[in-house]
Amino acid sequence: MFTTIFIPMTLGLAVFLLGMKVMEAALHQWAGRYLQVLLERFTRTPFRGMLASTGITAAMQSSTAVTVITIGLVNAGLMRFPQTLGIILGTNIGTCLTTELIGLNLHKHSLSLFSVSLAVWLATFVLPGLPKYPQLWKRHVRNGALAVLGFSCILLGMQVMQSIIPDLRSRGLFGWFVQQSQSSLLWAMIAGAILTAIVHSGVLTISMAMSLASVQVISPEVGIAITIGANVGTCVTALMASIGGSRFGAYVAWSHILLNVGGAILFYPLIGVLGDVVTWMTDSPSLQVARAQTIFNIACSLIALPLCYTSLIKRLK
Repeated sequence: MFTTIFIPMTLGLAVFLLGMKVMEAALHQWAGRYLQVLLERFTRTPFRGMLASTGITAAMQSSTAVTVITIGLVNAGLMRFPQTLGIILGTNIGTCLTTELIGLNLHKHSLSLFSVSLAVWLATFVLPGLPKYPQLWKRHVRNGALAVLGFSCILLGMQVMQSIIPDLRSRGLFGWFVQQSQSSLLWAMIAGAILTAIVHSGVLTISMAMSLASVQVISPEVGIAITIGANVGTCVTALMASIGGSRFGAYVAWSHILLNVGGAILFYPLIGVLGDVVTWMTDSPSLQVARAQTIFNIACSLIALPLCYTSLIKRLK
């Protein structure tokens, strides 16, 4: 059991998290210094803030990073609390890009992506740069290749973690989990929230749910419940980032919590309906889970958007 389950699971998790951090760091180096300027410029209204935050989060591949940076800007007095509400709504939408890409089964090309991106990244150190455009070579090409390299590690980590599924099935370790999940989707939602809170990565939890659904270990409905719970679990990082800051920084964290917890409460009775909707959209179980997350996050953000224009929110400056 140690060599067939624990080691591959640990190795796969390490490669997955390494890929996440490499990709986040590369994208932050690529566009990080423009982030504060973009957030301040495009957050004059909640709707504009939501659109800008969606694009920034999709580019950086980290809703947590954008949320934590936003809390920091509020604590530093560089941004008012009402400006942050659109950002919070947009981070939930922008983060769906990663799971949508994973749902396309790009893991078949993970080794190719890894090899090509690694070669391009190494070439930026060996080959001479362009004399007229040194930043194009060093900043854009190098960091772009490093971001793709990190994403390929995410796909490789998923492949390694998926390799333990047959052994787990043969040992019956999934029996209790599946039985509990089938009797109560609430249990699956809570499990997704707890796992995400522990590993501080909603993408990891959702990717695991997609992997299990793809090999029919769990149903798409259970995967959707885990995904909704994962969105709740991401609130822990934002809450931790707000500790010791201003009360408005805490307001940002609690807005994130209210959005995800409120959305989970609203959609829990509708998981079956959501499962039927995504079944019409695709036959792939893993892509159904990813598509459900996209619908869930967009719907929650659009439902919450009108509340950002209320007079109560405008008075919190």
